Amino acid sequence: MAEIPSLIEDLALVLVVAGVVTLVFKKLKQPLVLGYIVAGFLVSPHMPYTMSVVDKGDIHTWADIGVMFLLFSLGLDFSFKKILKMGMAPVIAALTIIFSMMTLGILVGHGFGWGKMDCIFLGGMLAMSSTTIIYKAFDDLGLRQQRFASLVMSVLILEDVLAIVMMVMLSAIASGNDPDGGEMLGSVLKIGFFLVLWFVVGIFLVPLFFRRTRKLMTSETMVIVALGLCCLMAVLSTKVGFSSAFGAFVMGSIIAETVEADKIIKLVEPVKNLFGAIFFVSVGMLVEPKVLVDYAIPILVLVLTILLGQGVFGTAGFMLSGQPLKNAMRCGFSMAQIGEFAFIIASLGLSLGVIGDFLYPVVVAVSVITTFLTPYMMRFAEPCYKHIEKTLPRKWVRRMNHAGNAHQNSTEEENDWKVLLRKMLVNTVIYGILSTAVITLMLTFFLPFSRHAFGHWPGNAVCGLLTVLIISPFLRSMVMKNVHSDEFRRLWTQSLLNRLPLIFTIIVRVVVAAMFIFYICNYLTRFKNALMITIAGVALILMILSRSLKHRSIKLERLFIKNLRSREIAARVSGERRPLFAGHLLDRDIHISDFEVPEDSTWVGRTLKDLQFRNRFGVHVSSILRGSQRINIPNGSNIIFPGDRISVIGNDEQLKVFSQAIGNELIPEDPEIEKREMKLRQFVLSSDTPFIGKTLAESGIRDQYGCMVVGVEEGQENLTMIDPQRKFEKGDIIWLVGEENDLEKVERQMAASPTIPTTSRE
Repeated sequence: MAEIPSLIEDLALVLVVAGVVTLVFKKLKQPLVLGYIVAGFLVSPHMPYTMSVVDKGDIHTWADIGVMFLLFSLGLDFSFKKILKMGMAPVIAALTIIFSMMTLGILVGHGFGWGKMDCIFLGGMLAMSSTTIIYKAFDDLGLRQQRFASLVMSVLILEDVLAIVMMVMLSAIASGNDPDGGEMLGSVLKIGFFLVLWFVVGIFLVPLFFRRTRKLMTSETMVIVALGLCCLMAVLSTKVGFSSAFGAFVMGSIIAETVEADKIIKLVEPVKNLFGAIFFVSVGMLVEPKVLVDYAIPILVLVLTILLGQGVFGTAGFMLSGQPLKNAMRCGFSMAQIGEFAFIIASLGLSLGVIGDFLYPVVVAVSVITTFLTPYMMRFAEPCYKHIEKTLPRKWVRRMNHAGNAHQNSTEEENDWKVLLRKMLVNTVIYGILSTAVITLMLTFFLPFSRHAFGHWPGNAVCGLLTVLIISPFLRSMVMKNVHSDEFRRLWTQSLLNRLPLIFTIIVRVVVAAMFIFYICNYLTRFKNALMITIAGVALILMILSRSLKHRSIKLERLFIKNLRSREIAARVSGERRPLFAGHLLDRDIHISDFEVPEDSTWVGRTLKDLQFRNRFGVHVSSILRGSQRINIPNGSNIIFPGDRISVIGNDEQLKVFSQAIGNELIPEDPEIEKREMKLRQFVLSSDTPFIGKTLAESGIRDQYGCMVVGVEEGQENLTMIDPQRKFEKGDIIWLVGEENDLEKVERQMAASPTIPTTSRE
């Protein structure tokens, strides 16, 4: 008999234990992440009284795949456009919190006398709050629809993105003995270069690929293609020097801009759940009871550091971003825990061999404790605010509560200069990165081939001309883009003083474009600088005057914008985009939230008039999304269907009550579901049967007994459908379908009459 590989045995043990433990945690209403960690602790070799895995290496390999798929799924939920639309408020809050908490972590590590790299990695772990845990806590406490919760989620999205950058930075720090500021800046520029390059190229190719293959894509092929692209980008990322997780995140964020993103999210969810569970179980396997006992004091100190640090610096960060004191405290207190990214950063430190073995179980213990305390911290925010409100002078509290309004108004008033310069900067950076990538590829791969085919100098000339021709649309766009924009024209006509700076912006971009051509000429020739500058100037003039290049650059830009906005356009067509007025309601306390009607809701099948949402909760239903159909401004006669997504307008308290009602007003589960089985039974009608002489409707078989006549035997071999107007006669053999109890009622009704034995078919 063949033996089962140890990998299968380990996987069976991990999944069975994880399943049992998470069911217990689900019953206790605790985050499933904690259940996975506890399951890993139970199956680890550190537990002497339970079964343990045989080969930890296999589990860690699966865990690495889990990290990759977790970040791929995170990228699918992420959108570059969402970040741009958030404005500066979440950026200010996220940077303040990360910098403050990272500094606290480093100081605490130094206080315990830990090594330099231990302190740096500890700071990175403490800076990252858990998106999964906070989202789950908001959902359990009924706070997800409140305004401050959306602010927290915006900051968490930015933290997740910055965590990816932090992982790359920590890898760069760990790889060098003592990296200086130049190396750090180089790492940042490298991250930005490849991030922008991959995003721009991906937006050109990936949506185009999905659009061309849309008719061929089934659910099976789509999940294979999506995961294949994820793994491909992970491989490319490692070849460049980044982690596979970083590449997976980038590919997820690229696919997030496609029309197929929503479907891919649903298809990838089971894969992410499987490998993610194995990752968190592997985290629990690293917890050593001896380490927890030896480091009990540092664990408690770190817990207090997170609770107090997020309470103080989290609140300060949200206040700096423009939030009043009460909202800022609710936001800051909600982020007082660490989660999945702390484990990922700790795994990175272990894999690089730069942190001590003790740090991983310490961080896991801190995460478990702070996760348990998260709901209590959320509830504690309001009493704490009331205490501060009573303690501080009223003038101070009033200023802190109204500081947000002035700050938000000032940040929104961008003048034409700021808009124009931002557009020019973004345009120059994007086309500069594309030009750099083309030059690098041509000089690295095409130049040796060209020299071999044509000789040294002719090969240089051919390579140089082709390189310039390829990057010429990019350079032209770099120089001429935004020259005819509305902001440029307004500034040009408003004042003569604006014209010299506007001309200077063009000159600067011409110089930047000339530097690319200068570099190509300098690399391939030995002519004097004057000749190279002349060639660069002539080439630039020809590019500027070339209409074909203009059309090529416009065509490329239109294709890019089309791919970038394809998901947004599809959402507009299908009615899934939220209305524009959602962010412009006059009352700051009123906002719009979406709710999905559960399939077993008691609201299903009832009209809005019957449900009386306005009278019961004080809210207004602005629209109902049903599949691809959107019903805007529904009236009282509109009926609620299962799975409907309804947009509701109200304040935080009203939406909280509404959220609780939609989750509680459900049809209770049937405790005797086994008795609801449908059966088929035969009955012979005698002269004493009460159905004799009655039609199907008059007999009450459906209305009174809950059964259905599926056929009647009239001597034929097969059943025939009964005519509703036909009256039952003596000797008729009828076949009824119904539940066991209902069939027994019919049988009891006819028990007094002599019949041949009934037969049943289940």
